[in-house]
Amino acid sequence: MYCIVLIGCKLSKNLGYIMKRVLLKLSGEALAGEKKTGFDEATCIAVAKQVKTIVDEGVQVGIVIGGGNFWRGRTSQNIDRTKADQIGMLATVMNCIYVSEIFRSQGMKTAVLTPFAVGEFTKMFSKDRSNKYFDHGMVVFYAGGTGHPYFSTDTGTVLRAIEIEADTILLAKAIDGVYDDDPKINPEAKKYDKVSIQEVIDKQLKVVDLTASILAMENRMPMIVFGLNEENSIVNAAHGIITGTEVTV
Repeated sequence: MYCIVLIGCKLSKNLGYIMKRVLLKLSGEALAGEKKTGFDEATCIAVAKQVKTIVDEGVQVGIVIGGGNFWRGRTSQNIDRTKADQIGMLATVMNCIYVSEIFRSQGMKTAVLTPFAVGEFTKMFSKDRSNKYFDHGMVVFYAGGTGHPYFSTDTGTVLRAIEIEADTILLAKAIDGVYDDDPKINPEAKKYDKVSIQEVIDKQLKVVDLTASILAMENRMPMIVFGLNEENSIVNAAHGIITGTEVTV
């Protein structure tokens, strides 16, 4: 696995070191801004500027984007589950192509990889290809999930993070961390500063879905959960400054 800049250090709150390689998971809905659908260009540009900051510092960045700004699973019983999931996969491809172009407009080099052929729009995923792109200073977008139905972008995120040997997963969400209940419904919900992935599974805290949680636990892949809309949240997380929740393994 690629090492963190300070050799031998463990991920912890406010140490201020910079990681070597991260997998950033962005919510498609968050990128839509107040419109809740499609794209909010100002939000995407703000994300791009933060990512450029850490790329310029030498951090290698892979990105997965959810498809919720276009498609939220099986919304009609008239649509087969497999077909519904395929639509969702294609939504993530659209998101990655769009955000990739926004990143390029901010001076970064990018590539979009998928687990299935999408004509000339993307390249096929492989670990070797990812590493080659990282070595050339490119931000690599992983679109299309796992390429199979019944697996969410959460699972695709953890899988890609393990495959590329990321130091951690950065989960940029609409809320600012992990809570013991839904803070939108329960104002008394408690926010965790640190929680183990085992506790996430046992208490069904819904950081990521159960399949992704177990995959992260078995492969010892840590996560940092934080609010996308907080100032410099991506930069802070990549520096080990955790304002949200650290999910340990």
